Amino acid sequence: MSATFPGEFLWGAATAAHQVEGNNTASDLWAFENAPDSFLPERSGDACDSYHRWPEDLDIVRDLGLNSYRFSIEWARVEPAPGHVSRAHLAHYRRVVEGCFDRGLTPVVTLHHFTTPAWFRAAGGWTAADAVARFRDYVRAVLPILDGVEWVCTVNEPNMVAMMSAMVKRGERKENVAGAMPPPDQDVADALIAAHRAAREELAALPLVRSGWTVANQNFQALPGAEDLAADWAHSREDQFLDVAKDDDFIGVQAYTRVIIGPDGPVEPEADVRRTLTGWEFHPDALEGAVRHTARRVGPSVPILVTENGIATADDTERVEYTSAALTGLARAISEGVDVRGYQHWSLLDNYEWGSWRPTFGLVSVDRETFARTVKPSARWYGEVARTGML
Repeated sequence: MSATFPGEFLWGAATAAHQVEGNNTASDLWAFENAPDSFLPERSGDACDSYHRWPEDLDIVRDLGLNSYRFSIEWARVEPAPGHVSRAHLAHYRRVVEGCFDRGLTPVVTLHHFTTPAWFRAAGGWTAADAVARFRDYVRAVLPILDGVEWVCTVNEPNMVAMMSAMVKRGERKENVAGAMPPPDQDVADALIAAHRAAREELAALPLVRSGWTVANQNFQALPGAEDLAADWAHSREDQFLDVAKDDDFIGVQAYTRVIIGPDGPVEPEADVRRTLTGWEFHPDALEGAVRHTARRVGPSVPILVTENGIATADDTERVEYTSAALTGLARAISEGVDVRGYQHWSLLDNYEWGSWRPTFGLVSVDRETFARTVKPSARWYGEVARTGML
């Protein structure tokens, strides 16, 4: 069964600064990775050296036939010390923006993708009294380099940030299944909501900008008798963050798999269930479920931009299989009236996945020694979909 997409559709690939740039030495995560007692198995180090090799990365995006690129600005580089704004790093990110324009790519810019300056965390992080004001100052400093940019994500996956904060407080290291995490630290969640609103106020000074934030969609599915519990899980971990977007210019959907809720909480998938390199269930229908749920929650006046979707696999044919099924479901939702404006595949590059290099999500592999990029067959396939708008 063929699927078609609107003519004006953003086809892109996504990255995040800490995961691809390398040597983000002023960030909180760099400090955490390199602490003597860190439980993370690997370090980001040079990452993919995209801080220097971004022109090559943008060339790949263009040459594949994509028309957009999602990337993040690293707060720790822009403001490595409190109140000290680096003009050099701002100029760097402006060059990336202009590099997108020069190649006919629409930049989708994220202002906060998980990492913060080390000094910000040391001062109390998101629950510090001046946290929102500090973030507002950072956004104000970035405004000049966003001239001409249309799509700006304020905060990436605030629900994950708040849930991870709760895990740290509880001394937990990982969840059993994707999304099966403790409820968010509500103080952190509330601060992120306030920071998002402050950022949108600042971004309103730029007439072309559409601003919103991205939410990690968990696709909570209830077993018989667990409907109320699943609704509670969805509300605390996802829906309260979607509700914030009801007055935004768009909402970013990020979906990979599902979480099944039984009477006692999350249910681990059966032993024979197909899984990805992250241990998540292979479930490409997650994307369609996520956009439909998000559309119901935020209402028809808020467009959806798929800001992340992909699969961690060492088998590139499996990447095509997963993405094809995910896009088929997305096209079905669009045909039935869900307002989706674009799709950003996660990720452009095999990159540092928050503690490990093992999960390979990329359309492009990267040699860890030479940083040489190799475009995978899945990237060629995806580029053809983008050029034709058809599956």
